[in-house]
Amino acid sequence: MFVAMKIIASAIVIGVVTEFSRRFPSYGGVVAALPLVSLLSIIWLYVQGEQTATLSKFTLGVLWGFPATAFLLIIVYIALQNSVHLFLSIALGGCGWLLFLFIQDLVLDYMRGILN
Repeated sequence: MFVAMKIIASAIVIGVVTEFSRRFPSYGGVVAALPLVSLLSIIWLYVQGEQTATLSKFTLGVLWGFPATAFLLIIVYIALQNSVHLFLSIALGGCGWLLFLFIQDLVLDYMRGILN
């Protein structure tokens, strides 16, 4: 029952943001950029009884993924501006996202090696 409640509440948020974006595309993008999914996830984890340490690790993971997500959105934006089909634009963005995360991990490992 709790899973169904989470799905319904999350779907309502996505539906509201989508409808708002249809009417006001620029403002809708700003609203969609809000960390709604992250905050909902933190709330659901908390309600389910997860410890603060788990919530903290989750939040750090979101922060770690943020630059790659921004890179994904830049790729999708550029692709769409150049009339690339939506799904191909998203696929290119996803590949860029994975590549960015891979490079980000390599840079972090390199920096750890220098600092140690």
